[in-house]
Amino acid sequence: MFLFPSWSLAGDFGKDDPSGNPGEWYVGTNPAAPKQPILFVHGLNSSSNTWWNENDMYDVAYRSGYKTAFIDLYPQKDMWANGAMLAAKLEEIYDYFGEKVVVVAHSKGGIDTQSALVHFGADRYVSKVITLSSPHHGSQLADLAYSNWAGWLAAIIGSKNEATASLQTGSMSQFRTQTDGRSGKVPFYTMGGTSWGGFGGSLYWGGLYLSGYGSNDGAVTIASSRLPNAQEVAIGKWDHKTVKEGSSTFSIFQSLLSSSSTHDAISRKESALKTNTSSFIRGGEYKEHADETFWVEVGAERIMIDWLASNSMEDVYLTSPDGKVTALKPSKKDQESYFDGAFHHVGTVENPIEGEWKVSSLSKEPGAYLLNVGFTSPLNDDLVVTTTEKGVSVQSSIVSGITEHTKFEFYPKGKPLSQSVKGSDAVFNGGEGTYNLTTDIESDFKGKPFNRTIIQSVYLNQNGQIVKQ
Repeated sequence: MFLFPSWSLAGDFGKDDPSGNPGEWYVGTNPAAPKQPILFVHGLNSSSNTWWNENDMYDVAYRSGYKTAFIDLYPQKDMWANGAMLAAKLEEIYDYFGEKVVVVAHSKGGIDTQSALVHFGADRYVSKVITLSSPHHGSQLADLAYSNWAGWLAAIIGSKNEATASLQTGSMSQFRTQTDGRSGKVPFYTMGGTSWGGFGGSLYWGGLYLSGYGSNDGAVTIASSRLPNAQEVAIGKWDHKTVKEGSSTFSIFQSLLSSSSTHDAISRKESALKTNTSSFIRGGEYKEHADETFWVEVGAERIMIDWLASNSMEDVYLTSPDGKVTALKPSKKDQESYFDGAFHHVGTVENPIEGEWKVSSLSKEPGAYLLNVGFTSPLNDDLVVTTTEKGVSVQSSIVSGITEHTKFEFYPKGKPLSQSVKGSDAVFNGGEGTYNLTTDIESDFKGKPFNRTIIQSVYLNQNGQIVKQ
């Protein structure tokens, strides 16, 4: 535990702090008439200084009269490692303040907090928990990072770790079954956002991909931000960064900080998971250049293209079926998601011509890439994906002769096993664990080819059954 000097101005402390040492926690300056203490918990690939570095959350909390504490957890470990650590530190923090704390947790920090309370007995130290865009049902971006096509890029930029593996939607399905029946002693409140930030911003591409799953903040869908038996406080026009900023959300949840505020649980019955049938994904390695082609079907209203690479690209071009060449615009380097450090080139085409399109890139050095094409098309809603213990199948009322090629990555206790399976007769027989499924589908629609990529994650329990959320 570290005390910051009482003479320091709110918002100044931590400005020159290092990234953070897991297990260390910090106490903010005590206000003149201090109110109940708040413990702020950071998320994935982050540290305690996320609450004051380019963020006024600490400053707003201090000026509102609240005692504050901040903790550093492991930035890349799962909810079990962080839950155990946080539980031990919550006891120390409780002893220091002499009273229960309110936890305000961003992103994965909300999952780590629930793990600490439910599985490691720390509920006695906490009065309530407020989660800011926490992926309680997992993140489809984590699924993407572990998918077949994204493997090269994710490996090079370091996206694969215990934390991202645990946030796959299949892994979180298992966590929900282990957790929801035991929770309830401490009230939880949730918030979520619907903004991706500006075009070309660091969260824009994540929002583009996640749009196939519903409204989102560039990293987490609204559906995933909701927690069973928790009250949803607000859904607002925040992105995954601004949802944790004091000037954006503190006033929204401030009324909950009082120990007298009541817990009004809302049980939501809708599924938190939706299958995305609007994307085409490809990826791999390149030395100096890489090319990928994809088909746009008749009736498509819009295509949105995002080319991710492990290093800065000289040029990325989009060529239409009639030979028109357009440069994709470079975006900010990814700093807010599961592909931290990737470079993006993005573009949108309204009313695209049906036929074969091509994306070409040029780089001075070798690396890895990932292409995501998002389709706005009537076909999206017509494609019905069925996933059972026997594999993945896709049906359509207007398209016949659909063929599927599914490849899955199996993760038993963190050890990957890759197996290629063709068609819809695959049986997930690797045993209990998380299966990341990449299904490429193709067929003809009105005389022209069409293509999609469907990425899912499921958990197979010890009885050989897929765990449902």
